[in-house]
Amino acid sequence: MTRPAVRVLLAVPLPALWGLVAGWWTPRGPGAEGPALVSIGVSLAVGLAAGWLSRSRWAMVAAPVAYAVAVELARIRLRGPSVDRPHLSGFGVVVLLTGRGVHGALSLLPLLVGAAYGAGIARRSAGGDGRGPVLRWAGRGAVGVLAAVLALVTVGVAVPARTDPIPGGIAELTTVTTAGRDLGLLIRGVEPAAPMLLVVPGPPGGSEIGSVRRHLADLERHFVVATWDRAGAPKSWSAFPPAPTLDGEVADLVAVAEHLRRRFGRDRVHLLAHSGGTIPGLLAVQRRPELFASYVGVGQVVSLREADASQHADTVAWARRTGRADLADRMSAQGPPPYRDIWAYEPLLTNEPAAFDFDRSGNNEGAGGVVENLGVPEYTLLEKAHLLPGFIDGWDRLYPRLQGLDFRAEVRRLDVPTYLVDGEHEVPGRLRLLDQWYAQLQAPRKEHVVIPGAGHRSLFQRPGPFVELMTRVRAETEGVAR
Repeated sequence: MTRPAVRVLLAVPLPALWGLVAGWWTPRGPGAEGPALVSIGVSLAVGLAAGWLSRSRWAMVAAPVAYAVAVELARIRLRGPSVDRPHLSGFGVVVLLTGRGVHGALSLLPLLVGAAYGAGIARRSAGGDGRGPVLRWAGRGAVGVLAAVLALVTVGVAVPARTDPIPGGIAELTTVTTAGRDLGLLIRGVEPAAPMLLVVPGPPGGSEIGSVRRHLADLERHFVVATWDRAGAPKSWSAFPPAPTLDGEVADLVAVAEHLRRRFGRDRVHLLAHSGGTIPGLLAVQRRPELFASYVGVGQVVSLREADASQHADTVAWARRTGRADLADRMSAQGPPPYRDIWAYEPLLTNEPAAFDFDRSGNNEGAGGVVENLGVPEYTLLEKAHLLPGFIDGWDRLYPRLQGLDFRAEVRRLDVPTYLVDGEHEVPGRLRLLDQWYAQLQAPRKEHVVIPGAGHRSLFQRPGPFVELMTRVRAETEGVAR
């Protein structure tokens, strides 16, 4: 083996060791500004060392490759779209760019830049690099551009999240630790002694902090509003378990509710759950009714299997009616849900806004849904990048395991006042199931509210009527929430 080849091999062990450490420490990539800055700093230092030891520009390739292979080996036990093999679809491209792509910007880029500078320093110390002036300056210019990009990435991830203060009230971003994992919370309220409202976002791995801040700020005048990021969501990124379960999700919710009761001295908290969040929300209320003053389920799930099968049939019919024969044929050949992973659900999810479209005039939120609500300071740049991979990973790992649920059989009674909310333009199959379940549900008080002009995200699309409902919930349960 030639001496140059031996020198290049010297660039491998240190990045590989760092890759093993990083794959164990942050298996899905850094989720907060602290770990992200550590990743950039350590990667830059490791790259400098690898380049200096090898004295070769090939360290710019060897160091990142060694790191990437080691990371993949360290997290080979994990499952989920952000860590599995790439998938050629719309969701697949999104999760590749915002998962491995973001991780690469925080580790591979500084490794490459560090290796380039380390090799350059070593070669100049040894008397030059043997290149002509044109190639030398071209190389320096290219590395300079990469270094500038790295500087921008570093500044971007260093900017912390914040929430606007409320004079005399409470406004903070915080965490709740349960089972050794940190779950993110945004807590805001004009009057700290007001009733406590816990908001549970929709999908597994989901976050609705941006939506709540943009559309439901008026709730802060009536409640202390605690908006929770479910495990795997941007502010709970590192809390995503290798094998998420429904019982684990319910336990997380209960832990957050108990934390809020203790911290704010409440006997009970109001629970507001949306869409997929109504699954752990409803079960938490059923199992621990003493924790809750009321339950408000928006877009309540009753049976995922039946709702999805109905939505599949309606979507195929819409596709044929509107000249989308290829989509209709593909979905028909696939057959109705349930499916094994998110890739099979992708046509159903991506076509829902068009297949069940309605006039959104006067709505605060458009067809873009949660993506429209990223521009709030409560999210860091890194958390914004993690919003979609958190949802995709969470859906893929948990949603197929929930297909046997049917609340018509499993939850026939709740021991707290119950309010169920739907938009007038909710997917029809979901409304039919809700009507069936509601007819048999027993509760101290129950009410089904339909918000005109709204769809599945009715609380964000028409926040005025929704806030009016919540002020009435507070008044009607005043003796329960103490």
